[in-house]
Amino acid sequence: MTRHSAPEEGVVDLLNRLCATVEDYPRPGITFKDLTPVFADGEGLRVMVDALTSPFEGRFDLVAGVEARGFLLAAAAAYATGTGVITVRKKGKLPRPTLSEDYALEYGNATIEVHEDDVPPEARILLLDDVLATGGTLSAATRLMERSGAHVVGIGVVLELAGLGGRKVLEGHDVHSLQRIES
Repeated sequence: MTRHSAPEEGVVDLLNRLCATVEDYPRPGITFKDLTPVFADGEGLRVMVDALTSPFEGRFDLVAGVEARGFLLAAAAAYATGTGVITVRKKGKLPRPTLSEDYALEYGNATIEVHEDDVPPEARILLLDDVLATGGTLSAATRLMERSGAHVVGIGVVLELAGLGGRKVLEGHDVHSLQRIES
């Protein structure tokens, strides 16, 4: 794995500096943390990806990313670590035979999928996404990887909305968040 020297600024300070805060989005009373400025900053992206992968160094063969921002993180992490990447997509986006997993949303249900042959049996997977909220999507992605015969060795997220209980849903898995936001 290639590692770069750490900058003076810590990852939490970097996220606080670069992340855009949008009040009342997507609805009144919600404060949205927009990570797109971090993705757009070369050094910020590098620091973020290194901080997500370093706790799991040497423990994974592939990186799986959950649609859509998880794709950006997973692709950058796979490139930085010399591993491959698996895309976990929303239902109906993949052309070949898939495995799917349903999960609950605040108002309804959703489904995610992977190609049946994209996840090698016994592969060690690092699962990445941008935000851990209630844990529904990441829990479904974890089940999907495990049904494929892989082992999820870790789950990395940039932001964890601690008050929504997602970590509890992922109990038994090694979850690493770069920044916990208490709400």
